Amino acid sequence: MDNTARPLSVPGPDKKPMTLSDLPPASISRWVTRRKAQVVAAVAGGLLTRNAACERYNLTDEEFDAWEGLYSRHGSKGLRTTQLQQYRK
Repeated sequence: MDNTARPLSVPGPDKKPMTLSDLPPASISRWVTRRKAQVVAAVAGGLLTRNAACERYNLTDEEFDAWEGLYSRHGSKGLRTTQLQQYRK
C-alpha cells in the first residue's frame, strides 16, 4: 500500500481546483480533450499516480506518455485527436 500523502485537490486544466470526484468515471469509453487533460493534470498534481491512472482508465504507458507530452507542449488543444498529425510533424 502506498502511504504517500496525496493532495485533496489540484489545479485542473482550467486552473480551478479539481478533486478525485471531478475526474472522469473509470468506465469512460469516449475520450474527449477535456477528459484527457483532467487525467494528465491529476497525475501532474499528485492527485493520482501515473500507475493508478493507467490502471483506472486502462491506458498503456505509451498512450499516457503521448497525452502527457502533447499536453505539456501544446496544452489541451494538443490532445485533440484531429490535431495529432499536425503536432507530430
